Amino acid sequence: MLDWIFSFFHLFALLAIFVYAVYSLIQGDVSRFIMLLVLLGAWYFFMLHPAVKKEIERKKKKKKT
Repeated sequence: MLDWIFSFFHLFALLAIFVYAVYSLIQGDVSRFIMLLVLLGAWYFFMLHPAVKKEIERKKKKKKT
């Protein structure tokens, strides 16, 4: 259950920050938009990407057996 809460929290946080970045771009603050996208990319790469790769490998192994 805790894994689901953790996953949804990160998903909603990711979406909220992305929406805020787009809002900043609409308001004309291009530097904030770029900074937020770079930070989102780093957050995904360092926090979520390793877990996603592990899950993909786990599902591949499960399919083979």
